[in-house]
Amino acid sequence: MSVAVSQLAELATRWSAALERQLPAAQRLREQLHAAPRLSGHEHDVTERLTRELDGVVRLQPVADAGAIGRVGPRGPAVMLRAELDALPVAELTGARFAAAGGVMHACGHDVHQAALTALLRASVGLDLPVGVVALLQPREEAYPSGALDILRDGVLQQHEVAHVIAAHVHPGVPVGAVAVGGGFINAAADEIEVRLAGRGGHGGYPHEGADTVAAIAHIATAIPEVVRRAVSPLNPAIISVGTLTAGDGAANVLPAEARLLATMRTTDPADREPLFEAVRAMAEGMAAAFGTRAEVERVEGEPVLVNDVGLAQGADDWLARLGVDGAQPMRSLGADDFSYFSDAVPSLMLFVGVETAGESPQPALHHPRFLPGDEAVGAVAHALLAGYLAAAERVLGIPHHRGEPAGSQGTAS
Repeated sequence: MSVAVSQLAELATRWSAALERQLPAAQRLREQLHAAPRLSGHEHDVTERLTRELDGVVRLQPVADAGAIGRVGPRGPAVMLRAELDALPVAELTGARFAAAGGVMHACGHDVHQAALTALLRASVGLDLPVGVVALLQPREEAYPSGALDILRDGVLQQHEVAHVIAAHVHPGVPVGAVAVGGGFINAAADEIEVRLAGRGGHGGYPHEGADTVAAIAHIATAIPEVVRRAVSPLNPAIISVGTLTAGDGAANVLPAEARLLATMRTTDPADREPLFEAVRAMAEGMAAAFGTRAEVERVEGEPVLVNDVGLAQGADDWLARLGVDGAQPMRSLGADDFSYFSDAVPSLMLFVGVETAGESPQPALHHPRFLPGDEAVGAVAHALLAGYLAAAERVLGIPHHRGEPAGSQGTAS
């Protein structure tokens, strides 16, 4: 083992031990954060709370309105660690003693992520970090405008010399306590499609005298899966799901003059995004014309494809093993996360940490009102972030990737 690698291994051992000492306080912090969630764009007091928790550890500065950013460690290329701040407009049904009220809930585990990053940063005090850590408390992951995109547009990565970005996300689809890492495609690009139809209203008893937008919008909705099948290779996962169809004002015998469709479009190959949308546009306009109506079709561009750097993924897998954390099969899905803006800008890594909600079968999914990871999730997420940092530090330091001994073992210096 080279001197540089052995130094990282010693750092991993010391940091992990210090992290264990921080976990009881971090778990209590998680409960407090869970009980006081804030919606996207309204996270200011969460940032203030975390700033107090990190006083003396890292000096945080405002970013993207409600967020904060700060740096510890040496100057030069750095590794950014992200935690999201926002909650969801979900009424909590967990029954936990620290459950949130008021129709807002941390149903996606962001409270766990915040507590884990806080614990990891506090555990770094007194350690000689070979590569700087940039701590990011990111607002607006769950809603537009994207907090990650705002951060990129403001030049934050360049200002802080960020070489790599690391994040970890809880997930009930991963074995409890294990961490799923994988290179390549992880999450889909997410765009929204809106179709607006205009026709000529009329009487339900005289449909030949009108231009029926209901029939037209229904045919468009049911034709969309066929468009996907014909426009995208079956080897590239893609889907368009219709979430909203509206037409009429509640009358049974009135043919409405207007109708509207909203759908989410998910693609996994960047080359498929524009052609698939154009295929939907062509179909919708043609179908509308066939019914004597007119279609306006628009796309709201969302997050790009989230792609994990292959080398970082391999390195994180090895560091997880050194830290005594079980690995798992890569978690790939047609879900979306604005972390993809970071992975599109610099080589980055998203890890997924297995969690469970006690007493629930089947397990609640992310965004479910009963989703509530256990206390152990805080430490698991923190160790995932640590493994990601170590892999990224290897890259920054120019250490060739290899599989080595568990953290703390003594190798031969070269």
